[in-house]
Amino acid sequence: MAVPNAARVYDAALGGTHHLPVDEEMLREAEKLFPNVSELAHANRAYLGRAVRFLAARGIRQFLDIGSGIPSVGNVHEIVPDLRVAYVDLDPVAVLHGQRLLADDPAAVFVRGDLRRPDEILDDPDVRRVIDFAEPVGLLLVAVLHFVPDADDPGALVARLRDRLAPGSHVAISHGTLLEDATEAIQGVGDLYRRTPLPFFVRSPQQVADLLDGWDPLLPGVVPISDWHPELDDEVVPCPMILGAVARR
Repeated sequence: MAVPNAARVYDAALGGTHHLPVDEEMLREAEKLFPNVSELAHANRAYLGRAVRFLAARGIRQFLDIGSGIPSVGNVHEIVPDLRVAYVDLDPVAVLHGQRLLADDPAAVFVRGDLRRPDEILDDPDVRRVIDFAEPVGLLLVAVLHFVPDADDPGALVARLRDRLAPGSHVAISHGTLLEDATEAIQGVGDLYRRTPLPFFVRSPQQVADLLDGWDPLLPGVVPISDWHPELDDEVVPCPMILGAVARR
């Protein structure tokens, strides 16, 4: 029997086509708890776009997107021309679709990898074909760290990636957080995700900030993604339950 998959549920929320009825059903159940959950998915995607444009304007021309999910609209290589991008995801369905999408693109690659084994990702020959780790890298950890339990020490994983990147590299993260007035709903969504291979773990704003120990956070720091460098043409959806930040190595 098919079980919901976090990457496919996210694809469904974004209006993609690479998901199953069981994923749509989970999305509908999540919407009963958070009626605007699909809007939040789009807001997270918009944050990704702003972060990539921000970093590209600072001279970053190569990106490592870990936990990228199933390719949908607004992929990193589509946001700014002439970027080199390595996409990494644990889900074989996401990888399969990504490899098909990028088959004819020499500046992008999609590999299967586990954030909990960062050295394997950084040493992957296909990743190294498009990413020069002697030069600054834009590391994207967008909506992925909240799938890493405390037992796997997500802060240490981010630190290991940091230590392997060149000075001048940057990281962009987004992460689910706790809200006092929505605790029951958040717990309900957490229960839904425990039906998938990747349950998620929300963290306090301080815990999210702690994930960036050893990095130099850029203004405005750790804030709701809707407040992180909003652009004039953004459809602003308040997102207090998703925090974002960009920091420099």
